Amino acid sequence: MVLLHVKRGDESQFLLQAPGSTELEELTVQVARVYNGRLKVQRLCSEMEELAEHGIFLPPNMQGLTDDQIEELKLKDEWGEKCVPSGGAVFKKDDIGRRNGQVETGFCHVGQAGLELVTSDDLPVSASQSAGITAPNEKMKQVLKKTIEEAKAIISKKQVEAGVCVTMEMVKDALDQLRGAVMIVYPMGLPPYDPIRMEFENKEDLSGTQAGLNVIKEAEAQLWWAAKELRRTKKLSDYVGKNEKTKIIAKIQQRLEENDDDAYLNSPWADNTALKRHFHGVKDIKWRPR
Repeated sequence: MVLLHVKRGDESQFLLQAPGSTELEELTVQVARVYNGRLKVQRLCSEMEELAEHGIFLPPNMQGLTDDQIEELKLKDEWGEKCVPSGGAVFKKDDIGRRNGQVETGFCHVGQAGLELVTSDDLPVSASQSAGITAPNEKMKQVLKKTIEEAKAIISKKQVEAGVCVTMEMVKDALDQLRGAVMIVYPMGLPPYDPIRMEFENKEDLSGTQAGLNVIKEAEAQLWWAAKELRRTKKLSDYVGKNEKTKIIAKIQQRLEENDDDAYLNSPWADNTALKRHFHGVKDIKWRPR
């Protein structure tokens, strides 16, 4: 098996194994899927960290508004009333106004009868909470956080140092673990507009975001090795030979638009005669008949 150390630019990504006989069409798609799958896991982990701290996503028309504005406009977070985390919820305000503040932070106090669980029903209600703005109990919060750390470890760049190859099956396993943790904490599901649910349903909208720029379209993915493009019409062995113990650094990128790679030649700074004309004193001279 040929060992590929996949990079994007100079940044290490993951290791992947493939037989030398593999068609490069198949291999390029495989590398792009693992690469994009790792990005999806990273996006989910980031959003789930916010879910653990501040609860579900607010409706788009309520995001960024103050409590007074919500009351004045008589807006209601209907999904916030449905999507109460397991074990109850308490209010933990999201300062940037993206999430509704309902997180499970149940805790215990010691009384004569021993330990007693205090839920959100025992806590004072603010105007925001009564409007449906509420986050998970500490136990459920740890379920999310532990699963996040495990998923991150599966697709971590540290796997390269450990010599562990990342496969699409491992990426899917990480996604399944994250999905399962969300279902445990939010058995009623998440709102259809919550980015976590949208990611799980492959309905995420990354247009206009940095995350969107990081994704590489499978049909436009390219692999490069030793300053050569590994063309999809060939086999891996056509480039690396028959030795199945070969190790290569393969760089993945998205194919440039046609002529993008030489479009700079039309730029003023690319005019290789400009400096010569400048010193000859003929720069910007316009000729016209007398």
